[in-house]
Amino acid sequence: MRLTKLEHAALVVDDSGDKLYIDPGKFTTPITESAGAVAIVITHEHDDHWTPEQLRRIIAANPDVRILGPSGVAAAASGFPVETVSAGDEVEAGPFRLRFFGGLHAQIHPSIPIIDNLGVLVDDALYYAGDSFTVPEGVAVEVLAAPAGAPWMKISEAMDYIMAVAPKRAFPTHEMLLSQAGKALSNTRLGWATEQGGGEYLPLQPGDSIDF
Repeated sequence: MRLTKLEHAALVVDDSGDKLYIDPGKFTTPITESAGAVAIVITHEHDDHWTPEQLRRIIAANPDVRILGPSGVAAAASGFPVETVSAGDEVEAGPFRLRFFGGLHAQIHPSIPIIDNLGVLVDDALYYAGDSFTVPEGVAVEVLAAPAGAPWMKISEAMDYIMAVAPKRAFPTHEMLLSQAGKALSNTRLGWATEQGGGEYLPLQPGDSIDF
């Protein structure tokens, strides 16, 4: 199974030609080559994690693709056939086994309402928590998509989160708001945190892939 990091929070997982997209939003290059997509997971409703345009492009190439997300996504994307999922749910989508965790977005500021957010575990191996620090309790995470920069986080929080998950491998996501200097600093800190649990940190760039 191959994971390819796209820009910002977007990922694509390929299993023998079947593809799972996660969080294709506005900071991600338009997805125009999506043949084989069987499912799209949207962790929450913010537009850096999904846009109507990205969904339409994927659906145009894959009319039967399934779209899964929490109730906030179903409401925001009311023109699309979103299947509502909740924490604790397990879904089989093509060859992919999806398990969902959490329920709420990390707080940005007390003045801003907290919205729905779900973390997703793919095939009991790849975990991405969306905009949260939800730890998938009882799961030995093989690959963790770790947040590198966002209005809702401090780097110390991301470091503590990685150490709590203790993945075998971790790579940065949610970093398009960072400068090159910011990305380098974040990679240093997140790399240190990954190593504390005996894991390996992979400073993936958009377009880079790993197998798991």
